[in-house]
Formats: sequence, structure tokens, C-alpha cells
Amino acid sequence: MHSLKRGLTATFMALALSGTALYAAPAVAAGKMTIASPQDPGSWDPIDTFLVQWAAVATNVFDGLTYRGPDLKIVPGLAQSWEELDEGKRIRFKLRQNVKFHDGEAFNAEAVKFTFERLLGEQGAKGPQRSNYTAIDSVEVIDDYTVDMKLKAPDPVLLTKLAGYGAMIVPPKYIKEKGEDNFNTNPVGTGAFKFVSYQPKVNIKLEANPDYWGGAPKLSELEYRFIPEPATAVAELQAGRVDLVIPPTIPIGMIPVIEGDSKLQVVSVAGPTVDALRFNTRDGITADPKVRKAIIMAVDRATIVNSILAGQATEIVSFQGALSFGYDKDLKGLPYDPAGAKKLLEEAGVKPGATLQIDIRGNDATMNEVAQVIASYLQMVGITATIKPYETNVLLNDIIPQGKTGAMFQQKWGGWTFDFDNTAYAMYHSGEKWNPYDKDETLDKLLESQRPLTDRAQREKILQDVAKYAADRALELPLYNTKSIYGISKRVKGFVVPPDSRLKLTDVTVE
Repeated sequence: MHSLKRGLTATFMALALSGTALYAAPAVAAGKMTIASPQDPGSWDPIDTFLVQWAAVATNVFDGLTYRGPDLKIVPGLAQSWEELDEGKRIRFKLRQNVKFHDGEAFNAEAVKFTFERLLGEQGAKGPQRSNYTAIDSVEVIDDYTVDMKLKAPDPVLLTKLAGYGAMIVPPKYIKEKGEDNFNTNPVGTGAFKFVSYQPKVNIKLEANPDYWGGAPKLSELEYRFIPEPATAVAELQAGRVDLVIPPTIPIGMIPVIEGDSKLQVVSVAGPTVDALRFNTRDGITADPKVRKAIIMAVDRATIVNSILAGQATEIVSFQGALSFGYDKDLKGLPYDPAGAKKLLEEAGVKPGATLQIDIRGNDATMNEVAQVIASYLQMVGITATIKPYETNVLLNDIIPQGKTGAMFQQKWGGWTFDFDNTAYAMYHSGEKWNPYDKDETLDKLLESQRPLTDRAQREKILQDVAKYAADRALELPLYNTKSIYGISKRVKGFVVPPDSRLKLTDVTVE
């Protein structure tokens, strides 16, 4: 287990310790595991989400053609095998036989064809996942258990993308008969656990699928409780009413509380998640690149990482961490230079006392503290920043996509493919949901040019060029690559910590 630094933020300590009054003899059902998640994704449809909180649940409900476990290796999922044909422009998948969806519907080639036609059609256009799969031109059924996936151009990341999110295989008959709205709240997949019930913003309950093709799970029940308040989640963990608290719930300052409880432990693992404050490049003072660069230079990120985050993160200069394909260890960011920042602001005509708003996720206690520190740094160069917290789903589904943010807004991204394309295309390509303000033809062409390349070195160079170009334009204030921090009861056995927060709980038990 990972030993973590102590002695941080007395506020968080007080909050967590106040929860000790909740201690009670826990009512634990045999074979049941209860997990605290900070966010209700709001929809369980695979094409309607990008949230790691969705994946933490739905990895147990759905399967893809491929699977990527905690070791990050791609292995067979619903496809037993595959082969690349036509110089990478066609992939033939041999599918598992005798697999059924939770409602009894047979999994077969028609289900695969339906899944991808839905993803790439009108329904998929309503969600954020379709752009990840645009290399797919069509899916052709060869026989009941063989499909050909025809590509417009080779996609070197496609097999990884097929292991998650939008590519999860869904039941055609169920969706056609019950409707799309029903599927959003009553998901049916082929996974190790079956959907039981869902109370929005309260919980989702699952039960074991005894006929799971990968072997019946050892747990009989799973319950995910949506607890946005970190102090409450930690108190419930202490009380034994929760067995696991998943990222990004636990603030650094609460780690000593968990470590100090003999029944609990803290585990942290390096992952892909990065945090930044993105700029509104269209309106106000941050439309000027000089102002954006000044803001970056005004903030001492090293101090934030070392002091507030207790080393549980590393600084970033582009919107990716060191595990990402496309990471450039030689890329240099703008230095911490308050005097230089003031000079740039003066050149841009920004007078002392200028104001701006920073939008953040309200339940992200760590970012709340970081944003307060950033506001203090900006005050030192003459900018008065106000911080506006939003309920996470509101910020992600309404404020950012519709371009209603302040001058700066929090972007937290999982980069779950561990490939910069997944992040950069969503963040920087014109017209993407998470890029409401910026349009850059040069950046678009760079992003599009690397997607079909099978030459890894050539593709890596273009991704590094994308990172450099975005950094030169100062599209965001890059902050840090965080470790994933879990609080876990020692009663839980067999839990392998995934770096991407996708929990596969087939082999877990609770004593």
C-alpha cells in the first residue's frame, strides 16, 4: 500500500473528523460491496458519456469487443480474436458464442453491427463519443459470429477505443422495444453484473450475472452510492457503510484521516488524469494570448503540487501526463515569472484591478483549494479572480458545451486511452463539445493528419507538435497530472487498483 504525506489543510481534517459521529455497527449483506462515487453520470447509455464515474460502474455492466485491464494490455473481450486486413483498413472479429445480454437476448454479429450504426448515426451524434470512432466506415456481418469492421483509414488506437465507453456492445431488440429513454436509466449489457435499480443522484444497484461468459462474479451485489461531499464519503467509509471510495473524491487533506483508521487504507496509483484551467479564447481579456500567457506565468504550479497536493501529482506543461503516447519530456512550459506577467498585462492594456471568473466543479474539494491559491497569485499581478463552483453535471453538460463559462474554467480529463489523440481531439478540434470557443485550422489539420498513421514515430511527432502548438497559443493554464487516490476497507479482498478508474469487480470479495 502506498504511504502518503500528512499534515495538510486543517479544514479538511476537521470536516472528516466531524463525520466520526456516524460510526455505527454496519449492516453488511453477505457478498455485497458498496462504493462511494462522487458523481451520478446522469445516463447509463455508453454513447452518452465520457465520465470516469460512468466507467467505474458500467465496466461491470457492459463489455466491448476488446478489454483493457489494470495492466493496460489489450486482450479479447466479446471478440475472441481479430485480424487486420487490407493494410489496416479492415478488421475481422471472431465473436464469442453462447453469450447473452442480461435480458436473455443473444449476443451476435447483428448486435455488433447495431451498436456501431447507432454510435455513428443520429443517436450517437447527441453524445460526446462519436468523434472517437469516425474512422469506422461500416460494419459488415459475415456470419452470426464474424464481423468485418471497415475503416475509412487505419486507426492505430481503435482496438483500445473498442475497450471502452461508446464501443460497449448494446442489445438491439431491447433498445428497439423499450426505447432510448428507457435504456438511459435501465441499462442492459453482457457484463458480470446486471442492473437492478437506479435512483438519480442517490444510487445504482447491480446484482451478479451467474451466466457471465468470463465466470460468475464472487460478489452477489454491488451498490454505488453517489456522494458528492468528500467528508460524507470518508465518514461513511469509516462507519463501514461504504467499502470503497473512488477518485476523485478524496482531497489530499483527508488522507491522514483514512490512514489513521486501522480498518482502512489508502491506495494511490499513477494514472492519466490531468487538470487545467481552460481559457475562453473568444471573449474578454483572455481572448488576447498575451493575457493568457501572463496568467500562466503568474501561477507557481510547483508550489501548488508540492504544498497543496503533497506530491500526489506532477506538473504538466501540456494537457497530458507522462503515461500518454505523444508526451514530450523536452517540452518546456512558461516559467513562474510574476514580473514578466505584469509586463505582458501592461502590453495588453490590462489595467490593475481587472476581473475574471474561474468556473470549477463544486464537489472537487482539491480544485477548490487550488483555485483559491491561483486567485491569490493573480491578485499579485493585478487581476481579481472570483471562483464560481457549479454542480458537476451542470458545468459539464450545460455551461462548458454551450460556451457559457467565465474567462477560465476547469477541465479535468481522464485520457483513458493513454494516447494524446483522445484528449487533444476533444479539447482542440473545432466543433467539439469540449472546445466551445476556439477554432484553429492549423490545429485541426494536425489533429486529423495523425489519426490514420500506423508509423508510431511519425504519429508521435505530430502529437508532440499538437502539444507544442497548443502550448504556444496558451489555450489553457496547465496544472498537474494527479494520482488516483482510493480509500478502501481492509475487508475488501482481491481489488486491483486500475489506473483509469474502470473498476472490474468480478474477482473481488468483502469479508
